[in-house]
Amino acid sequence: MLELANVEVVYNEVILVLRGLSIEVPDGQIVALLGANGAGKTTALRAISGLLDNHNGEITKGTVTYNGEVINGRKPSDIVLSGITQVMEGRRVFGELTVDENLICGGITIKDRNQTDEAYERVMDLFPRLAERRKQVAGYLSGGEQQMLAIGRALMASPKLLVLDEPSLGLAPKLIEQIRDIIVDINQQGTSVLLIEQNAMMALSIANFGYIMETGKVVMDGDAKKLLADDDVKEFYLGLHGEDGAKKSFKDVKHYRRRKRWAS
Repeated sequence: MLELANVEVVYNEVILVLRGLSIEVPDGQIVALLGANGAGKTTALRAISGLLDNHNGEITKGTVTYNGEVINGRKPSDIVLSGITQVMEGRRVFGELTVDENLICGGITIKDRNQTDEAYERVMDLFPRLAERRKQVAGYLSGGEQQMLAIGRALMASPKLLVLDEPSLGLAPKLIEQIRDIIVDINQQGTSVLLIEQNAMMALSIANFGYIMETGKVVMDGDAKKLLADDDVKEFYLGLHGEDGAKKSFKDVKHYRRRKRWAS
């Protein structure tokens, strides 16, 4: 469904952030894109959604393809119309508008009233909490409720692919579990998901496939369950440090073969 092929992104004509990034999102699956702050995850999202121009960035090499069509350089609104919607990091709901008004904004590109009504009912079914707060001003919702609203607003466009940027950020563990389960429900209803996360445990527990990024490129990829079982992933992305509990740096890992694989 979605493919980034050897994508390079430069900001302000000098700062190289993505260094030949290649990932795929098959139709109907959840794919996790993991990495620490500064790895280039959000830049990858901007390359997909067409928002690089807003940040003085541009794709200087490679292609972003969606359902067989290159979408490099297309307007964000056109990309939404093609079937891709995103939930940005930090929720970014319209704080002075009500829950219902936020949702109406999310569905503004849909001209079919029946389709809009169906999308609205889907959101209410997925988020009973929002159904209870339809007329409440969004700025007064809790952090978890605002995240639900941000996801619901994106679903109002009836996307085929939902891109989520750090949906667990700043949430309590119980709320993270709720968001995780909602992402699974969304996927089971037929929406493919690209999940951009630092929370590797949450993301890999529900993903079909995962990519791990460092310094603008993929350094490891594979079946999500295999990544969860990998010793390097456990140590550096899940915070597990072995029996002695000693922390190491990347340079201390003798079998860091993936760097050689991707450098070749």
